[in-house]
Order: sequence, then C-alpha cells, then structure tokens
Amino acid sequence: MLLFRSGLSRAAVNAGSLLVTVGLGLAPMGGARAETLPGQPGAPYQSMPSLAPIGTRVDHYLPIPKEDVTPAIDPRKGYRNQKLGRGLYMVTDNGYQSMFLVYETGVVVIDAPPGYSAHIRQAIAEVTDQPITHVVYSHAHVDHIGGVNDLGGHPIVIAQEETLRLLERAKDPRRTLPTVTFKDHYTLKVGSQILELSYPGSSPHEPGNIFIYAPEQKVLMVVDVIFPGWMPWRRFALAKDIPGYFDQVAYIDTLPFETLVGGHVNRVGTHSDVRTQLEFMNDLKAAAAAALKSTPPGEEMEAEDKANLWAVYDNYIDRVVVKCVNAVTPKWQSRLAGYDVFIWDQCYAMEQSLRID
Repeated sequence: MLLFRSGLSRAAVNAGSLLVTVGLGLAPMGGARAETLPGQPGAPYQSMPSLAPIGTRVDHYLPIPKEDVTPAIDPRKGYRNQKLGRGLYMVTDNGYQSMFLVYETGVVVIDAPPGYSAHIRQAIAEVTDQPITHVVYSHAHVDHIGGVNDLGGHPIVIAQEETLRLLERAKDPRRTLPTVTFKDHYTLKVGSQILELSYPGSSPHEPGNIFIYAPEQKVLMVVDVIFPGWMPWRRFALAKDIPGYFDQVAYIDTLPFETLVGGHVNRVGTHSDVRTQLEFMNDLKAAAAAALKSTPPGEEMEAEDKANLWAVYDNYIDRVVVKCVNAVTPKWQSRLAGYDVFIWDQCYAMEQSLRID
C-alpha cells in the first residue's frame, strides 16, 4: 500500500517510476524526472553563490585574514588584559571586550560580559589592589552587562536613562539597576581620570547605547556598532534602524579617538577600521540597490505558485540577495574575517531596508 502526504496528489505518483519515501520526498527511479513535495527545497536559484546560505551547515569556514589573527586566550585565565593608556585597560576573551579605568583610590569598570565576568576582578588585581567603585553600562543587553554581580561590592552604576527604562522592564536580577542616570552627557571625574559619557539622541542598535570616551588616552568605546577587521554581526548587529546605523558609523569616524573598543571581536580598532567597515557597507548598499532594480518578480517560479503573494516576494527577495552576495563577494571575502558567516544576513537586511525605510 502507498502512503501519501498531505498536499501530494495521487496523480503525481507513478508507482512504476517513483519510489515514495515518507518524510523524504520522492526519489527518481528508471530515469524519471525528480519531483519535490510542496514546501521542500527545489532546484537552486540561477547563479547561486558558492557560499552557503542561511540554514545550511558549513563544515569549513573561510580562513580569518592573517592581520586579524590574535594570540589565543590562556585557558587557565580565560581572558587577557591590554593596556590602552594611563590607567586604562581592555579585558577580553577574544570575543567580548570590556574596560576598566584605574584612578588613585578606585577602579571604574565599563561593562561586565558574563562570559568572563568572574575573571574581571582577577584582571584588575594584575594592575592594582584598589576596589571597584563605579560601573558604567554601555547599554542594556545582557551579553554585555549580565555579569555585573560577579564584580561584588556596591559600586555606583551609571547608565543612560533609556537603559534604566529597559532594565526596569526586564526585571532581570543579573543586571543591577543603575543608581545614576543621564540624558545627553555625563562627565565622570574620579581622581585624576576622566570619562566622557554621551548619548547622541538615539541609537540604531539599542536605545541607551552610549559613547564612552577617555580624552587623555584618546580611547572611544562604542559597543555593537564597529567590528574592527570583521564582518559586522548579523543584520548590521541586529540594528533597529539601518539608515541610522550607516549615519552612526560615519559619525564615529569624525570623532578624535586613536583607539576604538567595539565590545566584540579579538582586537581594538582605528579610524582605518571604521572607514573599511563603512566602505563595505556602502558597497553592500549599492549592490542591493542594483539587484532590486534589475530583478523582475515572479521569475524562476511555477505558474501555480504565482497566486501566492508571499511566495512571489520570497522568490523575488531571494534572487535579489543572490545578486547582492555575488556582487560583493569578490572584493570582500578575503578582507573581512567571518565574511561568509553573515554576508547573506547583511544582504537580506539591506534589501529590506532599501525597500521600506
């Protein structure tokens, strides 16, 4: 007896030429043309890139460019310190980044990623025996501040007022509520050290995501916007405002820093890294815009599916993204670490923004 899945007509099955495998679709026998069940993968799109699309397993990713390879973290420590100027240090596990600033009678910690937050006091102890007196939150996301309780004590916690609002809504015991908030600008002066905290009025990544600037050391920390040497995290780091993301990257390049801490990846950045990221983003935007104009809806579709408006747009957007990936890959796949991991995400996000923003 033959078993039939919902949506597969008996007329589509010829017992003499096709083997029905429940759950696996149809396998061709005797030279018959293969068929697929509704909703299952079909033939690849024309000019399909060789880089694996979203949802496809990748056994071997593109190598990281040699200039972006950094020494491995000592597994016995779980972190490394990097001095950025007088009293200012970055702590990193080569995936996340935070900072601490040492002054005459204490230490200010900027962010506490939970992946290595239990080691932050050890990292500080390599430099000073002063206590942690202040914590600055870059923004509300748990992956950057969810380890604050590991710091111990009762430090003053400083954040932008939108961050307080989001944390009050979250009611997350891992993220202590700020005790000091500000709207536009806050100067933290501790001993002979200064941090300038500012909020540009909005943030494409997350409301309350601030700029943290150490003027003496000329170090700027802006989290989840710039990814030095790397492809940005998927869909422009989950930006809620992609045109605003472009504007903010360009604005960051106008600021008077020498070293940039982005909160992620395995190294600090410079103005050159900001300009490289902006160049990539502009190339991506141009490629997506050209693909949107040159791709007719409805091609490479079965006639009976064209009444399904969602299917028409799915097919159209997929083919736009195929063109976008093909256009930018030759120039960028060897220049950005992790390029192949998120290039499909970036093209999907870009074409969506160009159509509706």
